[in-house]
Amino acid sequence: MTKTALAKIISTWFYSGLAPKAPGTFGSLMTLPFVFLCDYFGGTPAILLLALLSFIIGIWAADTYSKAVDIKDPGFIVIDEVAGQSLTLCCAGLNPWLYLIGFILFRLFDITKPWPVSWADSNVKGGLGIMLDDVFAGIMAGCILFAVKIFLF
Repeated sequence: MTKTALAKIISTWFYSGLAPKAPGTFGSLMTLPFVFLCDYFGGTPAILLLALLSFIIGIWAADTYSKAVDIKDPGFIVIDEVAGQSLTLCCAGLNPWLYLIGFILFRLFDITKPWPVSWADSNVKGGLGIMLDDVFAGIMAGCILFAVKIFLF
């Protein structure tokens, strides 16, 4: 397997980013079972490990595959959604309502790109730039989800 082929598998999160419509949303959705399994078997540390590994490996995969297809930040690269969505859900436990709220919050921040998400999206280049804006979106959404969990659950 070539490094480009491996980067494609990883950066598209096992091809989920190749969905014909809303690949970022689909990639985020395909992250949920992985987060659930991490939480079920290892708790928050396992979810944070998923986020960290997807971030580190994602920098390489996103950079490699975006250069191979010669597109700066292609929508079909969704490993960044894996890192961000994982960070958002690290406090959700196994509560399906918190998963739904966290999913919506993360997509909202990822799509609207408030500062510092917009800063990272505009100023950081390459694989790190592809990954970093979603990490910021995930942290912001996770903070709000944590508050929702405390006050409503």
